[in-house]
Amino acid sequence: MADRYLSVASSVLHEIEIKRSRFLCALVPVTAEADARAAIAARRKAEPSARHHCHAFVLGPDVRTQRSSDDGEPAGTAGVPMLEVLRRREITDTVAVVSRHFGGVLLGAGGLIRAYGQAVSDALDIAGIAEYRRLHLFDVEVDYTRAGRLENDLRSSPYVVHATHFDAAAHFEVGLAPGEEAGFVAWLADLTGGAAEAVELGEEWVRS
Repeated sequence: MADRYLSVASSVLHEIEIKRSRFLCALVPVTAEADARAAIAARRKAEPSARHHCHAFVLGPDVRTQRSSDDGEPAGTAGVPMLEVLRRREITDTVAVVSRHFGGVLLGAGGLIRAYGQAVSDALDIAGIAEYRRLHLFDVEVDYTRAGRLENDLRSSPYVVHATHFDAAAHFEVGLAPGEEAGFVAWLADLTGGAAEAVELGEEWVRS
C-alpha cells in the first residue's frame, strides 16, 4: 500500500487557445467516482456551447480507479492523453474536464492529442499540488506545566503535529510514519519522564 500520494489542492480552471479552438480545463479534487461524475456534469452545465467535454480521472492512493472519455472526439485523441498527463505527474483523487469550443480549424489526430494533453498539463502547472501521507495517529496528553516545552519538541521532531486541543490537559494529535510507533513511544517517555500518555487513534491520510 502506498504511503503518500499527490492531488490538486483545490479546484482550478485554465484556458488555452489553439488555432481558434478554446480548451478550458477544469481540475477538481475528488475522492469518489460519483463526485467525479458530478464535476463532469457541472462543467457540461457551465459550458453548454462547448462541442466536447472530454474527461479523465484517477482515484485512490493506489490509483486503482482510472477512467477517461473522448466525448465524441476521434478515439484516443482526448481522454487518453489527458489521463496520461495525470499518471505521468503522479496525480490522483483528481478529475480533469476539458471543454472544447471549436474554432473552425481542424487540428487532426496529432493536434488534438497535443492540445488536450497540454490543457491538462498547463492547468496542473498553475494548480497547487497537495501531498497526503499515510500516518498512524496518537493522542498525546500532558499536563499544562509540560505542554509548552513538549509542543516545541514535537514541532522540531520528525513527527507531525496534526492537531491540538485543550481541556483538563493539553492534547497533541501526532502523526507517525509506518514503523515509527515504538521509537516514538520511547522518545516521548524519555522526554517527559513518563508524564505524557500516548493513545493510538488509528491510521489516516493527512495532508502535509
